[in-house]
Amino acid sequence: MRVVFAGTPEFAAVALRQLLDAGHTVPLVLTQPDRPAGRGLKLQPSPVKQVALAHGIPVLQPRSLRLEGKYPEEAAAAQAALMACAPQVMVVAAYGLILPRWTLVLPPLGCLNIHASLLPRWRGAAPIHRAIEAGDRETGITLMQMDEGLDTGPMLRKATLAIAPEDTTASLHDRLADLGGRLLCKVLDEAAAGPLSPQPQPEAGVTYAHKIEKAEGQLDWRAPAALLARRVRAFTPVPGAFFRLGAETIKCGDAHAEASRRASAPGEVLQADAQGVVVACGEGVLRLLSLQRAGGKRLPAGDFLRGFPLQVGQILDPVDVLAP
Repeated sequence: MRVVFAGTPEFAAVALRQLLDAGHTVPLVLTQPDRPAGRGLKLQPSPVKQVALAHGIPVLQPRSLRLEGKYPEEAAAAQAALMACAPQVMVVAAYGLILPRWTLVLPPLGCLNIHASLLPRWRGAAPIHRAIEAGDRETGITLMQMDEGLDTGPMLRKATLAIAPEDTTASLHDRLADLGGRLLCKVLDEAAAGPLSPQPQPEAGVTYAHKIEKAEGQLDWRAPAALLARRVRAFTPVPGAFFRLGAETIKCGDAHAEASRRASAPGEVLQADAQGVVVACGEGVLRLLSLQRAGGKRLPAGDFLRGFPLQVGQILDPVDVLAP
C-alpha cells in the first residue's frame, strides 16, 4: 500500500522499518523537529527521521499541523505535501503532534494509530510506564482508527503481551515496538484484501496514562515496598527512580520488594553490603541492587558502597508527599 508515516521515537522507527521490509511504499515521513541532545546539545534527528533518510524518503518536520495554529505556513506546507503524494492510509506511532481533522480524513483509509496498550486501558502519553507501575500482568498493542479524541477511536486489531516480573519500561518497550510493527503489517495486508471492520472501544475500563513527570521518580519510603519496586521498573530508563541523601541524588536501578516483620522507620537502612541496600518502607522492605550517583555510572550495590558508604541505621531523606 501507499502509506504516509508519522512518528518520532524508536518505538515508531521499528514500525517504519517493518513497513518498508514488508514492501509497502512510503512516499513521505512526518516527524518532530530535530532536538538538542548529548553533552554538546547538538541538534539530533529523531530515530524515525534517521530511518527515512537511510531509505531516501522525504521528511517533513512541521511544528504544528493546525492550519489556524501558531505555525500555519508549516501546516499548509505539510497539507500540500500530503495531498501531492496521495496516500491510501496514514500510519501514526508516537508522533507527538495532535492531528487536526483534515489529516484524519485526507487518506481514503484514514489514519491508523499504533498504541502500546490494550485500549481502553491506558489511553494517553505513557501507557507502558503506567501498566508496569500499576502492576498489570499483561499489556499489548491496539491498532486503532484515529478520531479527534484522545485515543478514543474504534479498534481494528489487538495483540496481547505478558508483562514479566522483571520487565522495565525499556525491556517492555522493545517487545511492544516489535509487536506493533508486525500487527500493523498484518492489518495493512487485510486492508489491501478488503474493507476493515473497526469495533468501538467499550465504555467500561477506561484509564488514562498521564505523562510521566520527573518528580514522580522520587521514592517515598512511606509507600509499600511493592509499589516502589514497580516504580523503579516503570521509570527505568527515564525519568529514573531516585532518593536524596543530603545534597546527593541517588538513582536506583534493579530493586525487589521483600516482606519484613521488623518495625522500622520508613527510609531506615537495614542492610548495606554486596547483597544490596535494604531500606524499610511503609510496608515491607525494598532491596536496591544497583545504584548511581549523579553523573556517575550505574553500579552493583557492593561496588557503589565502596565509593559511597551507607550505614545501617541511617535514615534516607523522606519526601513530603507520595508521588502520584
